[in-house]
Amino acid sequence: MSLLQIAEPQQSSKPHSHRYALGIDLGTTRSIVAVVRSGKAAVIPATDSSDTLLPSVVYYGDPTTHTPVVGQAALIKQSEDPSNTIISAKRFMGRSHTDIKFSHPYQLSGQQDAMPTFVTKQGDISPVQVSADILKALKQRAQEALPEDSIAGAVITVPAYFDEAQRQATKDAAAAAGLNVLRLLNEPTAAAVAYGLDSQESSDSHSDAHDAKDTHSRLYLIYDLGGGTFDVSILKMTAGVFEVVATGGNSALGGDDIDRLIANWLLKQAGLDAKSISNEEKSYLAQQAKQYKQALSEQDSVRVDISITDNGHSKQWQGELTTEILAKIIEPVSRRTLDVCKQVLRDANLNSSDLDHVILVGGSTRMPLIQSLVADFFATKPLCHINPDEVVALGAAQTANQLINTDKSDNVLLLDVTPLSLGLETMGGLVEVLIPRNTPIPVSKRQIFTTYQDGQTGMVIHVVQGERETVENCRSLGRFELYGIPPMKAGFARIEVTFSIDANGQLTVSAEETTTNTKSEIAITPSYGLTDEQKEQLLMAGFEHAESDKQARSLIETKVEAEREILALNSAMTEFANLLDADKTQALQLAIEDLQQAIASDDLAVIEQQQAKLKPLSDAFAAQIMNQSIQATMAGTKTSEWS
Repeated sequence: MSLLQIAEPQQSSKPHSHRYALGIDLGTTRSIVAVVRSGKAAVIPATDSSDTLLPSVVYYGDPTTHTPVVGQAALIKQSEDPSNTIISAKRFMGRSHTDIKFSHPYQLSGQQDAMPTFVTKQGDISPVQVSADILKALKQRAQEALPEDSIAGAVITVPAYFDEAQRQATKDAAAAAGLNVLRLLNEPTAAAVAYGLDSQESSDSHSDAHDAKDTHSRLYLIYDLGGGTFDVSILKMTAGVFEVVATGGNSALGGDDIDRLIANWLLKQAGLDAKSISNEEKSYLAQQAKQYKQALSEQDSVRVDISITDNGHSKQWQGELTTEILAKIIEPVSRRTLDVCKQVLRDANLNSSDLDHVILVGGSTRMPLIQSLVADFFATKPLCHINPDEVVALGAAQTANQLINTDKSDNVLLLDVTPLSLGLETMGGLVEVLIPRNTPIPVSKRQIFTTYQDGQTGMVIHVVQGERETVENCRSLGRFELYGIPPMKAGFARIEVTFSIDANGQLTVSAEETTTNTKSEIAITPSYGLTDEQKEQLLMAGFEHAESDKQARSLIETKVEAEREILALNSAMTEFANLLDADKTQALQLAIEDLQQAIASDDLAVIEQQQAKLKPLSDAFAAQIMNQSIQATMAGTKTSEWS
């Protein structure tokens, strides 16, 4: 006899109900939402049109209503009211007021060390709120296309080089939009999912490179040039596991910068200066530049006809813009993207010939000039047969579908990486790295530390990020204190510090004294993130100063060890003074003074020389203490410990 499912009254699920999870590409210039239905990922168009792309633009210009205008309708307002039409809000996410160094038409408010807000007719609006309004519009689009109450959550993509603050700001925006975030997924990884789930088919169709290679392991480089961000990631797919081998990028580099370079060229041709024209004229020029750029994707030249008002006087310029001229105009952007590609290849210890495929992602890769640039650099034709505007959202939708259907056996495991090394400050201002950059996440690393001074009952845990050996050359992420350490001799306490990064890139640091289980922890959620200049400096400085940092670290470590030895000896000479005669006491004191002078000299060789002179004296003293301890133990008495 068959059995029916048991369900309490009012608690039974809806018949034939199905849960859907969204994949959202929250882009700088355009956003998109996708979902898996009937086993196939597809983007969701607007209900009133066939448009799948939602302009990432929000208009806050009507003070009589608190309802913002989102998308295409807002984009129309850009030229007539640019100060109240917020575009490229993603560039402001997780940044402090002082970090905003790129040009924009907005009036910003807020404290210098916090994320700014846009001053609009509807009040001060944060970048998080702008992103939330875009996400609400995407959610509404999905709700109209799917059964009622069927959305279980969403996977939202972020640039691979987004730091902790920028990722947290994205999650805050999703929460404000009423979305359950299943995971934040790096954009290049999402693109690889879209291509990689049918990798065998795409490999057979597009390349014979695998004939001499391991067909069970493939290397992909994802070149992702969007409207406002640029990412490069190298991923390896082996037996259903996507592993990010290395990643790099710039969260303020993209098609917007290309448009700005073209607009500046137009101004120069017209004999004008950007400082002398209004924000409305700048917005007009940016739109014209984008149109000319798009036209040159279909033809070799385009006629230019612009009319600009400068200090009340109308100026007109007519001319021609060719692909050759455009290549020179965008050279600063193209050069910076290739610099990132070179760095990521070095990080992965690979040559371009080692790659199986180069995949183009992002609307800006539609430009033939960018496609040719990539093809020439990697000496291979890049893959772009999936719509570069849609590929990230499609991959996110596939990942989201896997997360809510965990019983499926064909899930692909995704292993992202952390872009910069994470560690903590140790004595002497040194950095002890617990999680090196390009480590796959999620990850958890533990390491045992100890106390420096006798009787120490607390310590400060200072978390830093960067590639240098000293704290002063790295980025501080946060501090917290651990109290309740039992007072004991220096070096006897055991403090276990754990760094944990979840699948969303969220870092949590905890410290625990193992004998008493005293614990403290912090979730690293700074109010703003690293600037692009700081990211590049942290990374490049790590390479440029590798040798000098190594020497500096060696000196500091030797000094710290020497100072600890002096502290221990002074303590022991006080506690076990009865074991020393006048000559031994004087010899130890003189050797200690010589070592202190050597420490002050900052000369590694001199310090090591004085340590070598002190060692036989301290070893002999330690042997005396040990002998007394053994004798006391055998006699049934107890003596103080010393080490």
